[in-house]
Amino acid sequence: MQLNGKVALITGAASGIGKAIAETYAKAGAAVAIADINLAAAQASADEIKANGGKAIGVAMDVTNEEAVNAGTKAVVEAFGQLDILISNAGIQIVSPLVDYKFSDWKKMQAIHVDGAFLTTKAALPYMYQDNRGGTVIYMGSVHSHEASKLKSAYVAAKHALLGLCRVLAKEGGEHNVRTHVICPGFVRTPLVEKQIPEQAKELGISEEQVIKSVMLGNTVDGTFTTVEDVAQTALFLAAFPSNALTGQSIVVSHGWYMQ
Repeated sequence: MQLNGKVALITGAASGIGKAIAETYAKAGAAVAIADINLAAAQASADEIKANGGKAIGVAMDVTNEEAVNAGTKAVVEAFGQLDILISNAGIQIVSPLVDYKFSDWKKMQAIHVDGAFLTTKAALPYMYQDNRGGTVIYMGSVHSHEASKLKSAYVAAKHALLGLCRVLAKEGGEHNVRTHVICPGFVRTPLVEKQIPEQAKELGISEEQVIKSVMLGNTVDGTFTTVEDVAQTALFLAAFPSNALTGQSIVVSHGWYMQ
């Protein structure tokens, strides 16, 4: 479970799940690039890792902008000499009934979750394909990559799309020693989820406590939120796994909410 000598680029890594993965990878010996649309926050997160003895840089990256993605990826390789791991993690949430869902919001959701995954993958692969040196690409999916929930049409569609992208990359990347996975967490109590609680309570006409107990955790085996550490440890396991045996798979981390 060590990543000594590896270089990881993690999008949306200035906070939440991405930050936890970056910190976990740094402790395991990887050099990490904290890519985020907020450069100051990315640099602050990188400084925290360096203060604890790790190797890190902050990189400005709007994952919906091809030029920004290409430039940011190139900057990582220039800083560390290689790129071994890509974590496509950047994401947002906009909830609304389908009948009222704004097309502009739909397009924004697809741009960040799906276009962002495509663009970062496309930018990373030339470095991984070079001399068939290989690498690992991990997409941050969700239980909603497999399940549906009310109010989340754009999110569910986007997270389902990541499964298809992962499987195609598994087929194409295998001959270059590139493997790929989708991590599918249940509800993780990040700021993104905290924001959803009052929004869903309002749309569904129930209390915030009911949203947590019934909507978010009702199908788990223990009524417990998944943690950022749960997801980070899964990301570490997959990045350190020694072969292509698991490539193209989705790994559900959800306290039993969804069982494959």
